[in-house]
Amino acid sequence: MKALGKAKEKYSVGLNIGTQAIKIAKLRLSKDGQMELCGFDLVPIQLELAETLKKIKQAMDIDYVNTGVSGPQTVIRHISFPKMSKDELKQALKFEAQKHIPFPMAEINLDGFILKDDLPENKMLVLLAAAKKELISQRIKLIEEAGMRINVICIDSIALINAFNFNYPQDESLKQKAVTLLNIGATTTNLNILEGGIPRLSRDINIGGNNFTQRIMELLGLDFKPAEEIKQNPGKENAQKLLAAQESMLTNLASEIRTSFDYYESQSTTSVVKIFLSGGGSNFTGLSDMLANSLGIEVEYWDPLKRISLADGIDVNKIKSLSNQLAVAVGLALRTIE
Repeated sequence: MKALGKAKEKYSVGLNIGTQAIKIAKLRLSKDGQMELCGFDLVPIQLELAETLKKIKQAMDIDYVNTGVSGPQTVIRHISFPKMSKDELKQALKFEAQKHIPFPMAEINLDGFILKDDLPENKMLVLLAAAKKELISQRIKLIEEAGMRINVICIDSIALINAFNFNYPQDESLKQKAVTLLNIGATTTNLNILEGGIPRLSRDINIGGNNFTQRIMELLGLDFKPAEEIKQNPGKENAQKLLAAQESMLTNLASEIRTSFDYYESQSTTSVVKIFLSGGGSNFTGLSDMLANSLGIEVEYWDPLKRISLADGIDVNKIKSLSNQLAVAVGLALRTIE
């Protein structure tokens, strides 16, 4: 949502800073014009954040990055405007934002994107994105202290949608239907409902993978790390016990998702037909089946590298195990690739 500089490199780097790990995706165009992953990593945050970023810069030889922000200091709204030019929209945004953004206009960075310009009654659909200036300034300072510069700052959920639409472009089977992107992080789940690839509802749910891990810690008397390992690989002896322990948390998550579906469907003639899962917090056995059974809807994991080839030297086994967690980083990198 904010362009800050222009990279000289022939590659583009997406830097997704989570609560427990930093995810990096480095993209470029190959000689035959195909999108190519030429570097990636997932680095747990064990040191001070700035020190972790310095190590990433050195290890991956990065100067410029695209990064994202999320959380309660960011807002996304989908608003109907009378049809107008991009220049006219810039003028109208600030006035219209005052009705929809719960922050003083002087405290935010604001941007808008035309999503659809052929609505009935000569109107168009606009995505309104806002973030507190303080949050943006903190992120710029953090990146620059690590010796890097920022090309673009984007809201994470917009980057997620960007990655999905690049890899799953207007699937004919879904073109006139609505799908949900559910990106489960350590502490927060981001939900986006897309209609024909166009975002129509975005919200954060304060339930993440750590909530499920906490239940396992309580049940088995374990510390966080072994509980996390059991969550992802429970084994036959623990599987049913863990599913029962996590049932109440799953019920809470499913209830929040259903509330979002009900609101969307009350405003639309289309129903949500499928959930696409991503994020490190979604990586535990049985989650997709549990959500599918609870919500009565098809659920599957999606691949943020489906239409992106791997450069020579990329560790295929490692990227296979981590790709589901790189969706936001890939979407960020796609913002400035040429």
